[in-house]
Amino acid sequence: MTQSIRWFSQLGMSDLEQVGGKNASLGEMVSNLSRLGVQVPDGFATTAEAYREFLGATGLAERIDERLSGLDTEDTLALAEAGREIRALVIEQPFPAGLEEDIRAAYEELAAGSGEEASFAVRSSATAEDLPDASFAGQQETFLNVRGIDDVLLAIREVFASLYNDRAIAYRVHHDFEHAAVALSAGVQKMVRSDIGSSGVMFTVDTESGFDQAVFITSAYGLGEGVVQGAVNPDEFYVYKPGLREDRPAILKRAVGEKATKMVYTEDSGVGRSVAFVDVDPAESARLSLTDEQVLALARHALVIEEHYGRPMDIEWGLDGADGKVYILQARPETVQSRAGTTVEKYVLAERGAVRAEGRAIGAKIGAGAVRVLDRIDRMHEFQPGEVLVADMTDPDWEPIMKRASAIVTNRGGRTCHAAIIARELGIPAVVGTGSATRELADGEEVTVSAAEGDTGYVYEGVLDFSVSSSEVDSMPTLRTKIMMNVGNPEQAFGFSRLPNAGVGLARLEFIVNRQIGIHPRALLELDRLEGEEPEVAAQVRERIAAYDSPREYFVQRVAEGVATIAAAFAPEPVIVRMSDFKSNEYANLLAGTLFEPEEENPMIGYRGASRYLSEDFAECFAMECEALRFVREDMGLSNVKIMIPFVRTPAEGKGVIDLMASHGLVRGEKDLQVIMMCEIPSNAATPELFLEHFDGFSIGSNDMTQLTLGLDRDSSLVADAFDERDPAVKFMLSRAIEACRAQGKYVGICGQGPSDHPDLAEWLLDQGIASMSLNPDTVVDTWLRLARQGGGEVGGQG
Repeated sequence: MTQSIRWFSQLGMSDLEQVGGKNASLGEMVSNLSRLGVQVPDGFATTAEAYREFLGATGLAERIDERLSGLDTEDTLALAEAGREIRALVIEQPFPAGLEEDIRAAYEELAAGSGEEASFAVRSSATAEDLPDASFAGQQETFLNVRGIDDVLLAIREVFASLYNDRAIAYRVHHDFEHAAVALSAGVQKMVRSDIGSSGVMFTVDTESGFDQAVFITSAYGLGEGVVQGAVNPDEFYVYKPGLREDRPAILKRAVGEKATKMVYTEDSGVGRSVAFVDVDPAESARLSLTDEQVLALARHALVIEEHYGRPMDIEWGLDGADGKVYILQARPETVQSRAGTTVEKYVLAERGAVRAEGRAIGAKIGAGAVRVLDRIDRMHEFQPGEVLVADMTDPDWEPIMKRASAIVTNRGGRTCHAAIIARELGIPAVVGTGSATRELADGEEVTVSAAEGDTGYVYEGVLDFSVSSSEVDSMPTLRTKIMMNVGNPEQAFGFSRLPNAGVGLARLEFIVNRQIGIHPRALLELDRLEGEEPEVAAQVRERIAAYDSPREYFVQRVAEGVATIAAAFAPEPVIVRMSDFKSNEYANLLAGTLFEPEEENPMIGYRGASRYLSEDFAECFAMECEALRFVREDMGLSNVKIMIPFVRTPAEGKGVIDLMASHGLVRGEKDLQVIMMCEIPSNAATPELFLEHFDGFSIGSNDMTQLTLGLDRDSSLVADAFDERDPAVKFMLSRAIEACRAQGKYVGICGQGPSDHPDLAEWLLDQGIASMSLNPDTVVDTWLRLARQGGGEVGGQG
């Protein structure tokens, strides 16, 4: 093989300067990871030497230097004109004879081993691309389903020309690279038939929080460019690395994306014309594009790649629909979260307006400004610094204005699309995959874009007030109590886990049911009956559960996913999961809820907690909750999950629930299972020893304890002023419960709102000897530091 051409099998990361990061990485995997099961399609790369020969021997280098001399890249019109002229020169220039002969010979060898129907991808790999300090998504072009040597030769020239795309020129100027110092390698690689399979992108770290114990996978039908470009809202999966290594069920999350279109092969010939987007059948789009086995296979590949490179990785993959195998198409270092330090930045809205659009949140920040809706790139000059860019989707040509935006909003795309990647790199918030932002929002309209409220991002009407704070969390003072967190939203668990903590003192199952299920559990259990009596409601239920084999599986699997995500985020610290504590009026708000819930005068002290679990009407619903918790603890191995039972009125009720759980395989004391009781009724504190016979400790619910001790409805604004957890009568109840647990050597913590709202109550609890305080995440750092200043140090710690 000449100095112009190198096969992937001859390459490794030491060849960066010759073939760029992308092709060097492909060679590295072919050479080192094939024996470990990582399959990379065969191919070859042109070298930087070949590129420089192409420019130098033809006189193009001098003409390009002359055209770029003195160019102002901030002048978007001048930049576009210069780029267009240079690209035309490169594409029209024939290869030197010797170089063309080398490419033809390599192509013939590759084609001979690829089968008659094979086609090829021609990918760009710049010598300054995909380096840890110089990565930018999709700077140069990729051409797919290229057939025949003539089109391969043209595609290579198109790839060479793409080094002078507007975005690439501006990028080099912005990062102080000399244009002549950057060369281009074209990789020619056998195509994977993901046009009849699926494809996507995966990261070995969570792209939003930096949580490094999960593999994040996006997937859609067809060729992967649809996901990368943001043309498709893909499915999403999270896989827990420790569980994967132990060969346990390890999928933490499955989310069905819209997947309305897919990129497939066409019968047309010619570079750039041999692929197209087509509509996906609605029934197919409602299903997940990967099986669990395929998800796990991908995650295993990701682990092997990450371990080899020794750093978080960004990986493109394809599932061949013909042979059913998973192939790795690219792997490069992840460059945003891997550079994050120990400072936690927190954006909090002080107010909320009308929601104008919503989609996937990117960047965990908030931005505001006037809307600029752009439907095509040639209107780029209209964009003003500080505006909110609103577009159907973005591609790398949009980069010059994206860096000037206060926020980005798109109709299409998922968390690994171009707009999302660029927003993270630039450090600005984005909301992608809204579906209709370009129709709903108008030029000049002032909006606030919030990506700081979990996985869902919101575009609010008006410029809203928000605050930004930062905390260094690498070292926290020790305390005489454990600081835990209240976490009910699995979408925020990875981010919250970056805060200093000793685990989760309250994970509310009803929050998970509300967000992950949204359907009354009895509607799922009695769906066949509903179809006869309430066909419209039944149809809505069927639509939501379309990706699952059965209604029961939908409930159990999604509850398990929510609990497992929180448990994995905080492992090995304890996560105390409270079984569902919906009141009847809250259950009624779920889909089909009014069909199954009684109307109560005062639901707050009615059909809830332990008495609901023990009732005949709810028995099978509680059985599903137990099944989900047992799966998380035993099958997934997340034994840091403890269970909490709310609103236990009598010791007999407590024993009844413990026995009921045991009948569903959750036996207190077996397999390290601890069962905590929510201490929130005066009877619990009046006779704590009787309740502790059946439980491993108390978690004090100060909200209900206060309302029931003082005899006031905490939902009533008429008596709201009298609600105070620091009332002497309430404190008496709390001290009684703490004293009883300490006397028996059992756990006692508090998970109510009180310590988060009242620093003096937190200090009092510390003096009482409480083992833990579970706080709202936004108060953890401040409360921790305040307690340390008040003399609460010496014993506890960061976890």
